[in-house]
Amino acid sequence: MRILAIHAHPDDIEYFAAGTLYMLKQNGHEIFIATMTAGDKGSKAMDPIQTANIRREEAARAARVIGAEYACLEFGDYEVFDTDNARRKTTEHIRRVAPDILLTAPPTDYHADHEAASRLTRYASFAVGLPNYVTGRAPCLDQVPALYYMDPAGGVDLFGNRVDPDFVVNITSAMEIKKDMLACHESQRDWLRSYHGVDNFLEDLVEWSRSRGETYGVPFAEGFKQHKGFAYPQENLLAQCLPSEVMVMVYPKA
Repeated sequence: MRILAIHAHPDDIEYFAAGTLYMLKQNGHEIFIATMTAGDKGSKAMDPIQTANIRREEAARAARVIGAEYACLEFGDYEVFDTDNARRKTTEHIRRVAPDILLTAPPTDYHADHEAASRLTRYASFAVGLPNYVTGRAPCLDQVPALYYMDPAGGVDLFGNRVDPDFVVNITSAMEIKKDMLACHESQRDWLRSYHGVDNFLEDLVEWSRSRGETYGVPFAEGFKQHKGFAYPQENLLAQCLPSEVMVMVYPKA
């Protein structure tokens, strides 16, 4: 199958879905990674063009770790909005990739770009099969792809309430690859150090993956929710693409 992961910024997908994408690749599926922005606002030392060029290359390098293709939709940081142009651009990219499965940002999260990426991907995925919704050269798709949401940051919504996934993927065997992918984003680590005063980039990744896993009885995990609205596939195609032993379909106790 063809799997497309879309999130807001370079490094978002690595943080929340890289282990799953690697395991999908290992099981013979084609992987595509896209970000809404190139992270152009993420520097105090460089201008937006310089920053975007570096972060695009880092994102492409991270994708190459697992043999995935990377693309940027070229919105600006904090300039991702649900507009007609943005919907058409996102729809065109999904049509171009023609995925069977879409992974995207959660509907509620701490960052406006994350929520906008989620909304645009959902709206665009619904429109990929509408022949009269003209977006570019990519052909109209025959069906709506299966849609899944990644975890929000910290596993909580805007009000700090816990957001439980429908299932988690046991990524223990992929944890080192996940770290390697995130480590490609060196400029993001510099940005977090200078702007937020933190320098535990990879440590946070490991701790979050461990905490998600321990809740479900495995060492490391990534969580997902399936979108089951009208016209979307109801069967869990993502589960069908992975070995049964890595899928954990049990909700945690309150």
